[in-house]
Amino acid sequence: MNPKHIAIIPDGNGRWAKQRGESRISGHIRGTAVVKDTIIQAKQLGIPILTFYAFSDENWKRPQDEIQGLMMLLKEYLISERATLVREKIQLRALGEISKLPPFVLEELQKTIEMTSSFNQMILNFAISYGGRSEIVRAAKLLAKACMAGDVKPDDISEKSFQKHLYTADLPDPDLLIRTSGEMRISNFLLWQMSYTEIYAPEVLWPDFNTNEFLKALEVFRLRKRRFGLTDEQYES
Repeated sequence: MNPKHIAIIPDGNGRWAKQRGESRISGHIRGTAVVKDTIIQAKQLGIPILTFYAFSDENWKRPQDEIQGLMMLLKEYLISERATLVREKIQLRALGEISKLPPFVLEELQKTIEMTSSFNQMILNFAISYGGRSEIVRAAKLLAKACMAGDVKPDDISEKSFQKHLYTADLPDPDLLIRTSGEMRISNFLLWQMSYTEIYAPEVLWPDFNTNEFLKALEVFRLRKRRFGLTDEQYES
């Protein structure tokens, strides 16, 4: 059975470019093309939800020329792929503090989100200006305000009620995380949601991630035993 929700950290664009003596932004350009291909592959394979770690909180600390290049790429993607998202009936959502985005990006992002909001063939999440710890703090603040307003009692707060204040409130947790380039960390991505996510970290750099690599990731997932805290005997019964 395929996963219902796949999270992806598309890592290795800069290293891919460096190996070829090219600028880091050229790696990001190639990486954007792979993002496009992966979205369509996931749609064709019937994956209902796909979440990309597009730009983290920490990425704002990168050199300004790289940030500017990434923002321009994001704007160009939103404009060029809008028709594809509409044709494929893919709903775009954004996770993160998108108010930090430059106005020229935020405008195109909000326009695309609005244009695709009614679609239900697939949900595509872009985590932009996103951090897992920031998301948890945001949810805690929202609950604290609800308590101060008398709408919620502290003793009534549960995992379920907390989850309702996350960006992914109405979505199932990721079944599979794919992080390319062989790095074995989750880098502040969906910290709450990935408690029981299966992690797959191929050595391939993101710009070289193709259909075969995607299918390999799905095959590895199918072979995993997802016990969710149970014993082998309980899982197999």
